[in-house]
Amino acid sequence: MPLVELKAAARTLQDRSEPARLNGWRRHSLAQLSPGARLALDFIPSVGWSPTFIGSPQVGSPEELIEQVRATPASRIRTALDTILPQHRPSSVPSLTGHLTDAAFLARLCDGLGDLYEVLLSPYWPEIADAFTADRSARMRQLLHGGMEQLLSQANPHRMRWKLPVLEIPTRGDNHEYNLHLEGRGLLLVPSVMITRPALYYDADPQPVVTYPARYDQPLLRLTAFVPKAAPIRGSAPVALLLGHTRAAVLTTVAERPGCTTKELAAFTGLAPSSASEHATVLRESGLITTTRHRNTALHSPTQLGLSLLNRTSGRSSI
Repeated sequence: MPLVELKAAARTLQDRSEPARLNGWRRHSLAQLSPGARLALDFIPSVGWSPTFIGSPQVGSPEELIEQVRATPASRIRTALDTILPQHRPSSVPSLTGHLTDAAFLARLCDGLGDLYEVLLSPYWPEIADAFTADRSARMRQLLHGGMEQLLSQANPHRMRWKLPVLEIPTRGDNHEYNLHLEGRGLLLVPSVMITRPALYYDADPQPVVTYPARYDQPLLRLTAFVPKAAPIRGSAPVALLLGHTRAAVLTTVAERPGCTTKELAAFTGLAPSSASEHATVLRESGLITTTRHRNTALHSPTQLGLSLLNRTSGRSSI
């Protein structure tokens, strides 16, 4: 859900959280912001209200979702503002909010959102997408083995507390206690690489959204998520490690069954578990799959590099 992550990145850019992990990214990003990107930042402050429709929890590419924002009818924006703005102090609302119903201004804002994405997230998006894939696999295992209670209690154990039948979420910079009644709408859980504190979007449509940190149990990967990646050394491309049918079959199986265990990988490929584990290790070290642990089980999922390799290979063989 790229716009949710973009909104989290924009807020984080403007605060001082996690300096060891994010200050280098902040300095690099701030130096590249266009006037349009800075306009978009005005509507996504570090704390306080931001228009829900520019951070919609929808699935799609960033470009597709920004075009959806651009096509938002003025009547819908006006209705949302009339509903939401009376709940906020005027000083906490961006000064140009009244212009959102103007199509030309909205187009400028959407261009700025695109610029903001290109600076804040685009260089890191393959790694972010890999983290989301691996996290989803782990959460599905938690749901299958322990139900919703285990999933909620493990998604962010130090920041979210599941006390049946209540999910407690500390609100950022606010000591007040609020009660959100779902009334049958459900709750959408959205992983984020950018943030560690949960964020609650109670007015999201069609259901409230709660973010939580992806790869919470892998602090080293979170620490290095926004470190510039070194260019690969010529002649040592990871693709060379894939020569041979067996390893290609292992990669294909992981791509077709993301989140599979080593035991399942062995069964699907007809390999011994020790051999499947060995091939998975090589693929992981080559950056073609990622592995997340659930209890004592390793869950394997493809990376964007691995999927791209398979797509290119498939394209050549079909000519």
